[in-house]
Amino acid sequence: MLYVGGVDVDGPWLPINRSVSYLVTAGKDITLVAKVDSSSLTRKPAMKWLKGKWLDLVSKAGKHLQFKESYDRNTKIYTYEMSIIKVVDGDAGGYRCEVTSKDKCDSCTFEVSENTEKNVDLLSISAHCDGDAGEDAGELDFSALLKKRKGKKPEEPKEEVDVWEILKAAKPCDYEKIAFQYGITDLRGMLKMLKKMKGETKKSDVFLSKLDPAYSVDHGKRIQLTVEVADPNATIQWLKNGQEIKPSAKYVFENVGNKRTLTINKCNLSDDAAYECVVGEEKSSTEVFEGEFFYGDELNRETAGSKYRFKKDGKKHILIINEATREDIGTYYVFTSGGESKAELEVEEKELEVLQSIADLTLKAAEQAVFKCEVSDEKVTGKWFKDGVEVEASDRIKISHIGRTHKLTIDDVKPSDAGDYTFVPDGYALSLSAKLNFLDPPKIHLDASGSGNKNVITVVAGNKLRFDVEVTGEPAPTVCWSKGEQVVCEAEGRVRVETRKTLSSFVIDGAERADEGLYTISVNNPAGEDKAEIFVRIVDVPNPPENVKCTSVGEDSATVTWEPPSFDGGVPIKGYLMERKKTGSARWTKLNFDVYEATTYEAKKMIEGVLYEMRVFAVNGIGISQPSVSSKPFMPIAPTGEPTHLLVDDVTDTTCALKWRPPEKIGAGGIDGYIIEYCKEGSDQWVQANEEPVAKNQYRVKGLPVGEKMLFRVVAVNVAGRSPPATLSQAVTIREIMENPKIRVPRRLRTKLITLVGEKVNLVIPFQGKPRPVVTWFKDDVLLEDKSVGIRTSEVDTILFIRSAERTHSGKYTLSVQIENVSDSADIHIQVVEKPGPPINVVVTDVWGFNAALEWKPPKDDGNCEIIGYTIQKSDKKTEEWFTIYEHNRRPSCTVSDLVMGNEYSFRVFSENICGLSEVPGISKNTAVITKTDLLFKSPPFQEKDMSSSPKFTAPLLDRSVIAGYTVAISCAVRGNPKPKIIWMKNNMTIEGDPKFLMQNNQGVLTLNIRKPSLFDGGRYSCKAVNEFGEDSVECKLEVRGMPGVLKLWQSE
Repeated sequence: MLYVGGVDVDGPWLPINRSVSYLVTAGKDITLVAKVDSSSLTRKPAMKWLKGKWLDLVSKAGKHLQFKESYDRNTKIYTYEMSIIKVVDGDAGGYRCEVTSKDKCDSCTFEVSENTEKNVDLLSISAHCDGDAGEDAGELDFSALLKKRKGKKPEEPKEEVDVWEILKAAKPCDYEKIAFQYGITDLRGMLKMLKKMKGETKKSDVFLSKLDPAYSVDHGKRIQLTVEVADPNATIQWLKNGQEIKPSAKYVFENVGNKRTLTINKCNLSDDAAYECVVGEEKSSTEVFEGEFFYGDELNRETAGSKYRFKKDGKKHILIINEATREDIGTYYVFTSGGESKAELEVEEKELEVLQSIADLTLKAAEQAVFKCEVSDEKVTGKWFKDGVEVEASDRIKISHIGRTHKLTIDDVKPSDAGDYTFVPDGYALSLSAKLNFLDPPKIHLDASGSGNKNVITVVAGNKLRFDVEVTGEPAPTVCWSKGEQVVCEAEGRVRVETRKTLSSFVIDGAERADEGLYTISVNNPAGEDKAEIFVRIVDVPNPPENVKCTSVGEDSATVTWEPPSFDGGVPIKGYLMERKKTGSARWTKLNFDVYEATTYEAKKMIEGVLYEMRVFAVNGIGISQPSVSSKPFMPIAPTGEPTHLLVDDVTDTTCALKWRPPEKIGAGGIDGYIIEYCKEGSDQWVQANEEPVAKNQYRVKGLPVGEKMLFRVVAVNVAGRSPPATLSQAVTIREIMENPKIRVPRRLRTKLITLVGEKVNLVIPFQGKPRPVVTWFKDDVLLEDKSVGIRTSEVDTILFIRSAERTHSGKYTLSVQIENVSDSADIHIQVVEKPGPPINVVVTDVWGFNAALEWKPPKDDGNCEIIGYTIQKSDKKTEEWFTIYEHNRRPSCTVSDLVMGNEYSFRVFSENICGLSEVPGISKNTAVITKTDLLFKSPPFQEKDMSSSPKFTAPLLDRSVIAGYTVAISCAVRGNPKPKIIWMKNNMTIEGDPKFLMQNNQGVLTLNIRKPSLFDGGRYSCKAVNEFGEDSVECKLEVRGMPGVLKLWQSE
């Protein structure tokens, strides 16, 4: 329900022409108020303020236009206000507020006029009709509305105007205003006439025929807008007031051949708008007017009839309307020679009271439904409607009217009888409504409903599952889907439930393995409940096979095994597909095209010595799995030949050392190692001696029984397997053989070992002897017990090591090895040295001429080795810098020559051994002074030179040719004293104050920078230097060329 200007206007939620007029003085404020009853709405309505046909005023909000909105929770009424601040001439006109909510629409109009001195005061009056009024009841008295006006000036002759020419040049939205201005009352006839008078329109490549300039349609009727396009496949777009129209029950689009039709059903005031048909960048426009438009019907004594009477009482003129009805509502005008006046007539009908309204009913099948109501007037008749359709009486449906009671009886109620029932009294804007609810127990229409069996739905992983279940029941039952205890809610998710009137859809987008399980659907309403179970089974391609490996290889083949996949995808595995590739390559080769059922496969036709990799795919009824992890690289090769020259190297009481050579034939696979096996003589039970293959060609077998005769054999191993064995020809008795001890001193230790202080000493001395000899170390013939010296001894050698050597470690070390009464020994001499100390007592013993004699004594510490020489340096007192005079001087004295007269010298001496020079020198206790002779130099007097000179350019300006737009610099050089003044000129005009030119002077180098020169910057440039002694100048020619053709073309684009 819409309220206009604070006045309640009764009526259903339908578009109704409602008009309120305002008269306002320029400069004053005005507020337009509209109220909306939202008690029957489910959500907040949408509100628009418009001026004229479609000018949206919300975008004009500001200081001049202000909008306000409020809501009363008690009455559920929205109040919308639009305030015009300080009205101006341009604010006069028609305003409209539109309220929409879903498919409902309502609107009201406001007319705002400006009050000037030439207007007559306007008032509004109302006429109320109660049916028993006298003769003068319902009079309209306009006499009080008129003002005295000054004498009317004689009208000037008006220039004749051709209205049709104005209409042809005007926009469709202005037709109504022009028609009113020039007194055209039949707008529809005007539009037809205008259509005939239109000249040939501009030909269009898109439209064969366009829309008419305007259309009119009666309220509630249908209208069709048709255009014809040149391209039958063209896509068009329909617009209403600039907004795109979407297809619906109200707006129907039709495409027949080249014709495109827009049908508007049940036209109302909201359809009074501008429409456009758009194809690409071209469009065809029209205007649709709702209702018949007649701008006033004249009332006079000839046309009044019995309905209207006129009275005159002095200055009063009275219009009497007999038996006023709602059809008489409208605006009445009175015109005089001095002005005019108007008034609004409102007719209120006598209200009908409802003594008893109809009530809602809830019934089951075969029961009787009775709707009954009672009104205050027993003469009032009415009609019954079901869901907006009139109810017709039948054998099962009875309609009765007794006095003030109206009754509708329905026998044997069926589900189709459920709905909204309304009683509408004839002649009154009143309706009574009630609802018939039909109770029907809910039912799930599913094969497994009510049974213990499970319905199984199989879906492939990644696909979409949509399972529609029909659900019946009245009232509509509540549907609930669940998986175990987890309820699947209606939401916008991957797993969701979509519910329609009688259909519940269970949807899974992109099924996953976790979605598998038992789902339950339950429905219930007040009449009962029902339940069903559905098992969703997710099937998928299997997981890849696992643990792919090569178990054996041949010369051109390999055997590969694998394990079945951990998950078969819910479908039995049919078999496997194999692929192989060369290591380092990206190209895989299929080995089988038919499914292979076993988990062991022998790949053939391979190249010996080439590394290969294998992968396997699992296949089920859904598809092929992802490939397995590639196997470790393997190489098809044949086994190597047998090892050669197998012999016994050593035997002890429990061990036997063997040696051999590699096989003569090795092959492409090489050798991974050797396996050593042994057994007792006469037995064939070979025992493997080593767990992992050994890479060396020797091995000591341990843990053998003493005194037994043993056989030994060696096998070479590679990826192809074991080679034939190499076996000893005779058995070996496990018994140690006596061997005299002997020390094998390395060659470098047979002379004295010299090492520096702080360095490591690590001496490895091998020896031999059986059984294992006893090893003893001595230093200087005394048993070695120094803890800083470490000793480690094995069966074949002994190690003496010192972590940080000191001078105390120097001496003779004796190694003794002994087996019973037999022994052997060796001496090793170690000398630990370091740098020597400085020489002592360095003195200058004599000075003569340019020479000086030095003497010193050897250092107290020689670094534990012989002094091999001395290094002598000198330094004068002036520079205090040291210079080397002699190196490797062997005697403790020297003579220094070529000394400079007049200087005083100091001397220092470094001692030197095999480690280098001493860290600290010995410095002379006295100095050597070289005296001067009697020589005197007299310098000539200094005369200052006059450096003054006139300017002279030492480097000229050079002619240049540059491209426009690129910065250029021209340079020259000048000298002169005092510093000359520099003047730059272009074409003999001084360059001053132009930011395009930058002038620089750096130590006489003059530079003129021209920033991004144009063609106008070409010419002759000169530079002048001036001081008090004269002047000089240079010049050059600068040519600025246009940009190359390619760049010039790019610049023009």
